[in-house]
This record gives sequence, structure tokens and C-alpha cells, in this order.
Amino acid sequence: MVTLCFDFGNTRLKCAVFIDGSLQKVEVLQNDTTTIIQDLITLYKPDKSILSSVIKHNIEIEPILASKSHFHKLNHFSKLPLTTPVGKPSTIGADRLAISAASVYLFPENHTLSIGLGTCITYNFTNKSHEFLGGGISPGMHLRFKSMNEQTALLPLVIPQHDYPLVGYDTNTNLQSGVILGISKEIDGIIELYKEKYDNLKVLMTGGDMPFFTPHLQNKIFTDANLLFKGLYAISECNA
Repeated sequence: MVTLCFDFGNTRLKCAVFIDGSLQKVEVLQNDTTTIIQDLITLYKPDKSILSSVIKHNIEIEPILASKSHFHKLNHFSKLPLTTPVGKPSTIGADRLAISAASVYLFPENHTLSIGLGTCITYNFTNKSHEFLGGGISPGMHLRFKSMNEQTALLPLVIPQHDYPLVGYDTNTNLQSGVILGISKEIDGIIELYKEKYDNLKVLMTGGDMPFFTPHLQNKIFTDANLLFKGLYAISECNA
């Protein structure tokens, strides 16, 4: 049984291939043209497919996926392994629902705080009754670097690095230290606030920027770069 899980984020378009429930491969897509999708269908011959999108994607791909597989587009009407009792479910980002679904699937007995490191950093809290209660959103690493470059006259746009001092000695290292260490302490601080309020809390983290922060975090965190895809797969199974 082959399932294609599509994640269309602000930075990258990706597709994960699951075979009999096991993640086999993640592909980065150049674009969302019908040709790209048709090629994936021809190559993998999916039985099911699911799309999580936080962008204005090419809607022509949806009927193609629906004609060749059991297709589901993640939205606030989707069947989920959790409930969304607060706020407006229609405004919850598909990516937040996916990683929260994965946290419930992996740790069903715990309160969970799932942290997504993308264009924005999302903090997603689901209690042990499997209720998604919200959380927080703040600017991601690349967004902070970009905004300082665009909103000032002289600060450059720097490329994130792993090797920099606490006390920056030039503009580049000052920016590296301020953003990366600043985010690390933000993450630790927010985790501590949740731990003060909720016992039996499991913290999860996902996103391609994780290696920049995990060496600096004091809290124990379950990390999985493919957490969102595992959540999409679980949601796909719920809606099969």
C-alpha cells in the first residue's frame, strides 16, 4: 500500500513516500505543476494521497491526485486523531494540525508540545485528552535574518552557521549569536513555562533548522525531521 504525503510550505514543496506505513523517501519538488505530480504518480502508483498546504498551490493537481488515488486535502473538516475545541478551526494551519496529530499518535498518554521550525516557529499544545488548544507563533530563523537585513540600512543578510562565539566579534557573528542563541533560549523558556503548568509533558521538535538549535537546548526533546509527514500519514489513515 503506497501513500504519497505532500507538504507545501512557504519555503519548500515536499512529498514523502510511505509503503505499508513505513516512510521510504522524501522528495523535494521543484514546483507544483501537473507534470511533476503526474511523474510522481507514474513512478510510485499511489493507493492514497494527502496534501497539506499553507500556500496558494496549483489547484489543478487536486483532481489529478483524486483520479489516481484515494485523495484527501487536509482542512478543518478532516477527521483527526485530535479535536480542536477552541478558536476557529478553519484558521489553524495544516502544518500545525499535522505535527499535532503525529504527537498524539506517538505519545497518546501525554500532554504534548510540538515545535515546528519553519518560516515561522510554531508551538502547538495538545493535552492528554487529545484536544489541540493552540500555542504560539514567532518568526523563524531565516525570517529574522531577512527582516534585519531588509529593515535596516547597513545590516547584511547572513547565512546561518554552526560555528560562532557567544560574544560576536564582527557584524556577521553578532547576528549569528543574536538570532540562533536567542531562538534557542526562547524555545527553552517557552518549554519551561509549559512544564510549570502541565505535568507529564512530552516535547517534540521538527523542521530542517533543528541542528542549529538542539546543541544549545537544556530541555530533553524528541526530535524527528519527518514528524509532519508521519502526522499526515496518520490523518490519511483516519480519512481512508
